[in-house]
Amino acid sequence: MACLGVFVAYLPVTTVSVSLPVIQQALHASTSDLSWVSDAFVLPVAALILTAGVFGDVHGRKKVFQTGLGFCAVGAAVALSAQSIAQVWIGQALLGVGAAALLPMTLALISHVVPDPRERGKYIGLWTTSMMGSLAVGPLVAGVIVQHAAWRWIYLLPVPLSLGTMVVAAFVLSESRSPVARALDWPGQITAALAVVALVYGVIEGGAGSFGEPQVIVALAVAVCSGAAFALFERRSADPMLDLSLFRSAAFTGSALVVMVSFLALIGFFFVLSLYLGMVQQLNTLEAGLRMLVISVLPMVLGTAVGRLMRFLSARTLIAGGLVLTAAGLFTLTGVGADTSFAALAWRFALVGLGLGLAFPCITATAVSSVPPHRAGMAAAGNNAFRQVGGALGPAILGALLTGKVVGALPDHMAAAGVPTAVRDQVLHAVDADGLGAVAGLPLGRATGPALDALSRSFLDGLHLCLVVSGVVVLCGAGVAALLLRPVRGARSGVPVAGGPGRPGAGAERVSGQRADRTPV
Repeated sequence: MACLGVFVAYLPVTTVSVSLPVIQQALHASTSDLSWVSDAFVLPVAALILTAGVFGDVHGRKKVFQTGLGFCAVGAAVALSAQSIAQVWIGQALLGVGAAALLPMTLALISHVVPDPRERGKYIGLWTTSMMGSLAVGPLVAGVIVQHAAWRWIYLLPVPLSLGTMVVAAFVLSESRSPVARALDWPGQITAALAVVALVYGVIEGGAGSFGEPQVIVALAVAVCSGAAFALFERRSADPMLDLSLFRSAAFTGSALVVMVSFLALIGFFFVLSLYLGMVQQLNTLEAGLRMLVISVLPMVLGTAVGRLMRFLSARTLIAGGLVLTAAGLFTLTGVGADTSFAALAWRFALVGLGLGLAFPCITATAVSSVPPHRAGMAAAGNNAFRQVGGALGPAILGALLTGKVVGALPDHMAAAGVPTAVRDQVLHAVDADGLGAVAGLPLGRATGPALDALSRSFLDGLHLCLVVSGVVVLCGAGVAALLLRPVRGARSGVPVAGGPGRPGAGAERVSGQRADRTPV
């Protein structure tokens, strides 16, 4: 049931990502609008995932699990009937609320049933396989649907899948709660949500316009102040939503930072990659989906094997090595052009997928296993929150970089292609008003070919910049893993545990804040 839940939660990610060019054309959306399509899903996940973890601990994980599935079904139904980009945002946001409920519950269910960290790694490997399987299936589903029906039908599958999983869960899942009494932390919830939303709004709007605009400055200031208020509330709360003492564990801190920067690069990469395949290579959704499948299929295949491999190799080795491979794949993609063949793309995509397949199962297992057992649900929710903050910032930051680079390079490329000045002004006005996709529909006469060629060259400049930034970010994640995820002497599972150097489980009392808890972790 945990694997089914995470499959449902992540299905909208690549299903929608690969369909962005089609959505842009159908609804006349700008690049900034497309960023909000992705972030309308990710923001509720990042803002609500910690609260969902507390709700599950207090009211029952089965109830929250089924509630999340219900939100997924409703959100997909709203987007399925969308007639405007705003309605797509609403549907995506409801799907995000559902995913926020599902993600911590799926890991908490595994931790509840499999308390042994060494044995749990195998099941978290299966969980990661299901997550990556969802990312792999999404482009294929979207490609087949868009080939034969309207783009809205990409939202059909989550409806019966969510409802069917709800019915099965009602019979096969038993209810569980945290053995430690918890209460809802409303000040922490409100300030965390406000900080995440304000930060992403500021980045997207600043990238689309200027970071000197008043609303952008206000949004970023609100993000900083709300983040500081969140930390203050959590330090003083008797029952915090995210116990900041968890960060005394180097393993938990390292896994949180690594997963955030990794997903920033990954989700941002998927965002710009889908636009490259659709706008530059002129591929339909199915063709683009088949190419993106190469990235997702290797992590899906490797998930279970890596779970077993963690018994013999340290998490630091697997995570840092995997992220270095991922960065290498991203850097090799800077050599692609408008006519790069599938074969030339495939080996580069495979390198990215291989690195992700090695790193991702270990990151999640490290976060959950680095704290005392009764804190596993909070650790899972916290790790997923950092994952989703990175996922929200990815399209926002890389989308802003892409747009800025394309708009800056386009005049020179059009001049070099011999596009008349009047046509150049028309193209730049269309890009400024309606985004990059608007150029394809302009009546430019004999200048159409040179103008589109100039747009492709400008887009490639932006793509290469985004790939370099993503690669550097992933390398930073590898460095954090190498520094913070130090193997603990005597830990046989290969998963770092709380407390840093010393005996396994040392510092459990310190992290939990309860002297009575001496359970090895």
